[in-house]
Amino acid sequence: MIVVMENSCTDEQIERIANRVTELGMKSHVIRGTERTVIAAVGDERKIKVESFESYPGVSEVLPILAPYKMASKEVRPEMSQIQVLDFKAGRGAVGAIGGPCSVESEEQIMACARAVKAAGATGLRGGAFKPRTSPYSFQGMKEEGLKLLALARQETGLAIFTEVMSTEDVDLVAKYADVLQIGARNMQNYRLLEAVGRSGRAVLLKRGPSASMEEWLLAAEYILNEGNPNVMLCERGIRTFETHTRFTLPLATIPYLHRKTHLPVIMDPSHGTGHSYMVTDMAVACVAAGADGLIVEMHPNPEKAMSDGYQSLDFPQFEDMMQRCRVVANALGKQFG
Repeated sequence: MIVVMENSCTDEQIERIANRVTELGMKSHVIRGTERTVIAAVGDERKIKVESFESYPGVSEVLPILAPYKMASKEVRPEMSQIQVLDFKAGRGAVGAIGGPCSVESEEQIMACARAVKAAGATGLRGGAFKPRTSPYSFQGMKEEGLKLLALARQETGLAIFTEVMSTEDVDLVAKYADVLQIGARNMQNYRLLEAVGRSGRAVLLKRGPSASMEEWLLAAEYILNEGNPNVMLCERGIRTFETHTRFTLPLATIPYLHRKTHLPVIMDPSHGTGHSYMVTDMAVACVAAGADGLIVEMHPNPEKAMSDGYQSLDFPQFEDMMQRCRVVANALGKQFG
């Protein structure tokens, strides 16, 4: 349930409600919005009687949360959230742009990518240090050495670092170097990992599993939010369908649907969502036009020689062209892009 506080409520009254929720064995989350403060009580609702809170001083009303995903629901927070990490912003009129290679391969490669991303006006750098690969014989990433190179790129450019974490044992290590922890599609329902990144203190980019429903995806986000981490972004990277002309199918309807159901920013991945570099720019523009809060795009100095996903990576001039075209659409919609 959510306890809606009066506009004139005091901090002491808010604290009293939050403490009472905790005493009853539930988690309390105080959410201060632009127009109201609410306290979400999450857990076994059988432990709480709504009537017991309605008489507390400072309480306006008490409402049940009907959605199965409690903290992610717009019932708890009607206004959209904005996630900011360094200069990167997503949500509430800001469209964040993230670019970089699928894998960190060398210092020369990642630094060249970082400089090109920065020059094009993007504010986030992606790059895989730990790579989940279908074949155990494929390149698995540079691991901590790759993380160190990403941190070096941030030191020079100021870009926010986005990189994937694959296991609970690696969360602390990756969080030491990265600004945003990415949960890949294969790990969307790795609940122990979701809880661990929720406790990490880092912002999280949660990719949708290729066969996951919207509700399953939002419930995965709930695991992170329930650990007290509000900085969650949902990343649509495409789903499996019967089509073979693309690597996955990138559903643009994801954007307006999620904006209706959740306050979390929606990031779109046209690289994995198409699997072909010639489609990426057009789909990126379409994502911005449909209301996306951000883009994450693969780019590489020489896609033909990339150690992974070169066929869906843009080269530097293509990335710059994509940024320019997306900026025109974002500006037309009255949004900040970059």
